[in-house]
Amino acid sequence: MTVHGHPDDETVNTGGVMARYAAEGARVVCVVATLGEVGRIVAPTLDTPANRADLGRLREAELRLAVAALAPDGGIQVVLLGYRDSGMAGTPENADPASFWQADLAGAVDRLLEIIRRERPDVIVSPNGYGTDGHPDHIKAAAVAKMAFARTAEPDFQAGSLPGEPAWRPAKLYETVVGVGKRRERLRRLVASGDLRTVLGVGVRYVRAWRPGSELERARIARAQGPVTTRVDVRPQLGRKAEAMRAHRSQIHPRSQPFALPLRTRRDVSPTEDFSLCESRVGVSLPETDLFAGLRQRADEAAARS
Repeated sequence: MTVHGHPDDETVNTGGVMARYAAEGARVVCVVATLGEVGRIVAPTLDTPANRADLGRLREAELRLAVAALAPDGGIQVVLLGYRDSGMAGTPENADPASFWQADLAGAVDRLLEIIRRERPDVIVSPNGYGTDGHPDHIKAAAVAKMAFARTAEPDFQAGSLPGEPAWRPAKLYETVVGVGKRRERLRRLVASGDLRTVLGVGVRYVRAWRPGSELERARIARAQGPVTTRVDVRPQLGRKAEAMRAHRSQIHPRSQPFALPLRTRRDVSPTEDFSLCESRVGVSLPETDLFAGLRQRADEAAARS
């Protein structure tokens, strides 16, 4: 189960692992807290009064297209937590009582717990405590996921929907890790490509993210991240991930950095999606290359005993 603030977070941060594990036959549940209703539309052809007035509907449709691109056989289930996008800190949208940021934390945890009870995930993945990039909805999603995971350890937590079913709890909680080094290397490769149109059309926007004024932001991201404990190889899934990102037309520009480099270069620069293991209720050996490390062995041993 992956937990996210908005549509597109699922693909950008965990698209590779969701595609990989769905292809392996795992049941993947993608929980999204809001529909990004107050975001900006980057595609001029989509920036119409009708779409601005009903942006949540558009972004939900893009979310479902992206998930279908990641798992064409339908191995990823989308579950909406049902809150409104909070916008950025200090904006009127952030103060809206209907926003995710203003929502009662305990109530949001209860909503997620109900999904956990129903879906019974072994592994939960969320943003880190800074929300990866400081967005209020990402921060709130991380807090809700962490508190829900902790609540599953309480004696009264029952995952089964039928009376008398045995207690059940997820085994592992991970946070995503932003690959700052990978970003720099992608920029270096982009500049080295020598394609002036690409460098000017994409590189300028990308360079802005690394201007001197953003040093404080990078420091905040670094402080919030735990150590990389788990690197999952997603090279075979990067083509599907790119297709899923293209589905998010209203918020990922087609000339943005993810599409600027050839697939073979992206596989070389970003072969893994990286995570920090926050808690495990099964024995693990770090570093890992699999979010299900420790769980597969437990399942094999249980099968052997039976």
